[in-house]
Amino acid sequence: MEKQHKAGKLTAWERLAILFDPDTFIETGTLVRHRCTDFGMADLEAPGDGVVTGHGRVDGRSIMAFAQDFTVVGGSLGQAHAAKIARLMDLALKSGCPVVGLNDSAGARIHEGVDALDGYGQIFFRNTLASGVIPQVAAIMGPCAGGAVYSPALTDFVFMVAGTAQMFITGPQVIKAVTGEEVTLEQLGGAATHSQVSGVAHFYCADDRACLQDIRRLLRYLPANNLEDPPFRPTSDPAGRVEPGLRELVPQEPNRPYDVRDVLRAVIDDGEFLEVHAHWAANLVTGFAALGGRPVGIVANQACELAGCIDIDASDKAARFVRFCDAFNFPIITLVDTPGYLPGTAQEYGGIIRHGAKVLYAYSEATVPKVQLILRKAYGGAYIAMSSRSLGADLALAWPGAEIAVLGPEGAANIIFRDEIAAAPDPAQARRERVEDYRLRFANPYVAAGRGYLDLVIDPAETRPTLIRGLEALASKRETRPARKHGSLPL
Repeated sequence: MEKQHKAGKLTAWERLAILFDPDTFIETGTLVRHRCTDFGMADLEAPGDGVVTGHGRVDGRSIMAFAQDFTVVGGSLGQAHAAKIARLMDLALKSGCPVVGLNDSAGARIHEGVDALDGYGQIFFRNTLASGVIPQVAAIMGPCAGGAVYSPALTDFVFMVAGTAQMFITGPQVIKAVTGEEVTLEQLGGAATHSQVSGVAHFYCADDRACLQDIRRLLRYLPANNLEDPPFRPTSDPAGRVEPGLRELVPQEPNRPYDVRDVLRAVIDDGEFLEVHAHWAANLVTGFAALGGRPVGIVANQACELAGCIDIDASDKAARFVRFCDAFNFPIITLVDTPGYLPGTAQEYGGIIRHGAKVLYAYSEATVPKVQLILRKAYGGAYIAMSSRSLGADLALAWPGAEIAVLGPEGAANIIFRDEIAAAPDPAQARRERVEDYRLRFANPYVAAGRGYLDLVIDPAETRPTLIRGLEALASKRETRPARKHGSLPL
């Protein structure tokens, strides 16, 4: 325990005490012991086989959790260790309650050989069975290497603690031996790497306590299972509140940046927004909030990062979040301000077509209430992808300054009127006139509304009450799709 504290980590029991409401956690499998007799293991005492499992309450709601105990055989996973976790997950599925895993382990217990590997497989299988049925949360609070990383990767949300958590398939020594590349543990699989570069981690946490408090905050938004709605969040924020400041918050000039989080905070209940993947693919914002007490998932283009373009990482980020929201009954609010998919050979060679298709698939597949709000610009395929009417948006809205077109007015004018502009006595003036003409005739929200692709063009100040009334009208939405085993997601 002292060694754990010196490393900046709490013990398994200390972590569980923070995660759960006081005096509510009940341990299961307390007396389980390993049965390995090889390599001197017969004489080794390993209380609980290195993992604490049980159930308790978080804000009064039932939660099941396991916490790997690094003070017992390095928290290594053997057959009995894995069996305890598997049984906990079976119980969680039967009872329909979320599972939280606190990972801090040296990995597979080499002494137990293939039994340890089978234990990981048993857990992965249950992660997959539980996906979309009960929420699964993983916290990486120490080492998590090799096969151990795949269980967290199969869960819904991954938290990582700065300075103490690492995730990687192969460690620095193996990498150096095989490729000659030198890299530190932190560079390879630290919290910053997976929160900012790989996108494996959804939440970056300063320490164990902050991590556990953040998990509690997330759980307040989540339903117990896929048959329940997210819990109502009482608020004193008036549903009819108008925000005149929104009329000036988004610049009319299509290329001027702003922070879309400012728009969100002005609209949602009490300005409280739980951002998911805050440090990865920053050109897209995803997270949870409430409108009129009703929890919602929010997807928004971020104009101050890559001008709000959609790239490979943003596509994966949006698709994964939308699919989670659909699985657990969160209405999806999509705020649109994007010039399109990010151009360039790096994106094309990296498979932007395949990754971008994931967004189209996720929105089309989702049957929860879907509301689209176009703040400023929505061009080309990106307009379609961002929850357009074509993909099943139940309510499509726009602010008066919105531009909806195949191309931006300048790009479109350069193509359509190229010869006319070149032949004009003053090409620059002719170009400006044609750009403005295209904007008035095609790139404004009233054209799209006239064709039925938008339901309303609204005063920005009325955004909050309009969204809340829309969600109220859609609360009883029911939608079925053709029977099938499963679709073929463009992975």
